[in-house]
Amino acid sequence: MTKTKTRAESLPLNTILAGDCIEMMNSLPAESVDLIFADPPYNLQLKGELHRPDNSRVDAVDDEWDQFASFATYDQFTRQWLKAAQRLLKPNGAIWVIGSYHNIFRVGAALQDAGYWILNDVVWRKSNPMPNFRGKRFTNAHETMIWASKSEGAKYTFNYEALKALNEGIQMRSDWVLPICNGGERLKDGNGDKAHPTQKPEALLHRVLVGSTNPGDVVLDPFFGTGTTGAVAKMLGRDFIGIEREAAYREVAEKRLSKVRRFDRDALQVSASKRAEPRVPFGQVVERGLLRPGEMLMNARGQMVKVRADGTLIGDDVKGSIHQVGAHLEGAPSCNGWTYWHFKRDGKTVPIDVLRQQIRSEMTDRPN
Repeated sequence: MTKTKTRAESLPLNTILAGDCIEMMNSLPAESVDLIFADPPYNLQLKGELHRPDNSRVDAVDDEWDQFASFATYDQFTRQWLKAAQRLLKPNGAIWVIGSYHNIFRVGAALQDAGYWILNDVVWRKSNPMPNFRGKRFTNAHETMIWASKSEGAKYTFNYEALKALNEGIQMRSDWVLPICNGGERLKDGNGDKAHPTQKPEALLHRVLVGSTNPGDVVLDPFFGTGTTGAVAKMLGRDFIGIEREAAYREVAEKRLSKVRRFDRDALQVSASKRAEPRVPFGQVVERGLLRPGEMLMNARGQMVKVRADGTLIGDDVKGSIHQVGAHLEGAPSCNGWTYWHFKRDGKTVPIDVLRQQIRSEMTDRPN
C-alpha cells in the first residue's frame, strides 16, 4: 500500500526552483505556504544612463527582467503572479510585497482587486539612501511594503510582543529606519560588481519574519534573487522555497545559503503575545492551594479583601471576581485584578500574578 505524501512532504523545502515564478507557483500544492515575501520587478521606466557628479556611471536597475512594454503589460503580470500566490497561501496565510513609487501603487490596487486584505503599509526609510545626482527631484529615501492577509477575517500571524521587544519595549511603528545593503553584506559577482541591483538587507527580512511567522513555517519568495529571504528564514528556523529564473542569481544564492547556519533552538524563541498565553482562572490558584480561602489580599492603598473558596473576593461592601472588586474600589469600569491585588509571604508583598505565571510555566514546561 502506497503511503500518501502530506502537503509538507510534497513541497520542495529549502530549495531554489529554477524558472518562471508563475509557472513554478502553479506547480506547487494549494494552501501549502504560511507567508510569501515578494520583491517583484519595479518597472522603473529608466530613460538613459545615470551618472554621478564625477561622471562615473551609476549601476542602476536596467536588467531585462525589469522591463515591460507598458503599464498594461506590467499590470497583467502582477495580477497573474498574485493569483498564483493567493492559491498557495494557507487560509490564515499572509503576503508582504515591497516596491518603489514606480510600482507599489499598481501592486496595491491589484492586491485589493484579487481579494487580499491589506493590514498595513510599512515604509522602509533608508538611513543611507543613494543621493539624487541630478538634483531635479527629492532624494528617494524609502520603499513601501504592503502586508496583507489572504482574505478579510483571516487569522494571520502577528508576533506583537516580539516586535515590541526588538524595539526596546516600544510598540513597533509602521516606519522602519534601516540601512540599505553595503559593506560586507553587499554580495559581489566574479567581476567585483553588485551581484544584484536591488539586494535587500537581512535586517529588513529579520523584522518581517520575526513579526509575521513562527519557527517551522514555510516562507515562499517568488523573486528570490540572491536569497536574502532564504538566508534569514534558514537562520530563524523557518523553511523556505525560492523561485528564481536567472541562473547567475541562483548561483550566488546557493553559495550564500550553504554558509548560513540556523540559530539554536533556544535562540529561535521570541516573546509571546499575552493573548496567546494559557488562560488561568483565579479559582485555579485557590484550588491548587497557592492561596487559601480566608487569606487576605490588599491593593496599593492597603484596602483588604478576603479570598473565598470559589475564587471570588469579599470586602466590606463588595464581592465578586478579582477584577470586579478591584474595579469597584477604584470606581473604574474595569480592572486587571492580577496586577491590582497582592498578598503577603514571608513579610514581603507579592502580586498575585506571580501565582498565575507559576501555573502557566507548569503548563508549558510539561514533557511531551
